[in-house]
Amino acid sequence: MNGPEITLSVAPELRLFVSSDRRRGRAAVTTDGSSSLGHVVESLGVPLTEAGVLLADGLPVDASHVPRSGEYIEVRGVERPQRVPGAPLRFLLDVHLGTLARRLRLLGVDAAYENEDIGDPALAALSAAERRVLLSRDRGLLRRRELWAGAYVYSDRPDDQLTDVLERFAPVLAPWTRCTACNGPLAEADKDTVRERLERGTQRSYDVFAECTSCGRVYWRGAHHARLEAIVASALRTAGGPGRDTPQAV
Repeated sequence: MNGPEITLSVAPELRLFVSSDRRRGRAAVTTDGSSSLGHVVESLGVPLTEAGVLLADGLPVDASHVPRSGEYIEVRGVERPQRVPGAPLRFLLDVHLGTLARRLRLLGVDAAYENEDIGDPALAALSAAERRVLLSRDRGLLRRRELWAGAYVYSDRPDDQLTDVLERFAPVLAPWTRCTACNGPLAEADKDTVRERLERGTQRSYDVFAECTSCGRVYWRGAHHARLEAIVASALRTAGGPGRDTPQAV
């Protein structure tokens, strides 16, 4: 860029996106005089999904604002909890976030997941078609214009990823009500109706079952139920609310 010079600062939580010389606070940025503020912010590395209020000389402006020479621009982080208007809160996760998708489903959160890489254009289009918030660690994907809504997943650790999503979006939790394999709803199942799909040891040891109404997968309180209960309990503490008292687990 070669044009008006502005001064710009980004919120501390956004500094990982920008070059090291722009992380100390205010930094000079030369623009081309015609690009929008949104374009300038993204050119510095910050996905607009992560930018909250934009200020020009202390006044809120839209991403379409064209910065003028000498302006001081502040890029604040997204206010939490972030509200997503216009649709029930639903998520779409990219191919790298399978564990996070399963944990969200465990909590009853509608979380679609592509276990094959269908490509950035298709993911962004699916987000728009189904009005889902796309969760990804791919900054380029979050910059696609056809995207309906998106959010960067800041950690590569599933525990931290889940906490981040719960704190950012505050979804309604209904643990043990959704299939962790396909995202479909679970329903109570009579033992006799699922008996033929159970191992003999499971038939002898368990009497309470649930079945996915979409894919037919059967759930029960299996050997690793305690580990799943710990994930649910931690999530409910993060969310600050009670959960359902009808746990089913694989």
